[in-house]
Formats: sequence, structure tokens, C-alpha cells
Amino acid sequence: MINELISMNGYGSYVWSAFSFTLISFASLYFVTMLQLSKEQTRFVSKFGSLNEEKARAARLQNINREILSNTSKI
Repeated sequence: MINELISMNGYGSYVWSAFSFTLISFASLYFVTMLQLSKEQTRFVSKFGSLNEEKARAARLQNINREILSNTSKI
């Protein structure tokens, strides 16, 4: 019974290799994205981590920051 599941009437090698490739691709994409996110969070904290109220107000007035903040809740 297990052999039938693995072989899938001769298509098993194709199905399992495609499944493995997809699983490995999704896992690597997830880990690369998480690595990039942690790098960007580190860069953000180093740049904006200790803003006083005046600097925060100036940052909100910049166009790029306004676009970013328009998609988030009020900060």
C-alpha cells in the first residue's frame, strides 16, 4: 500500500520531485524574506529609533514617508 502511494502508477517520481521542489522553494523564500525583514528593521531602528518629536514631525512630512504611513495605522 505504501509502495502504491509512493509510486503513484509510475508518476510518483514526477509528483514527489515537484512537491519537494515546491516545498524547498517556499521554505527558502520564507527564510530569505525573514532575513531581509530583520535587516530592514535593524536599519530602521538605527535611523529612526531615537527620534524626538521635532524629527518625527519632519519625517512625517517627507513624501516617501507619507506614502508608507498612509498604509498603516496612525502612529
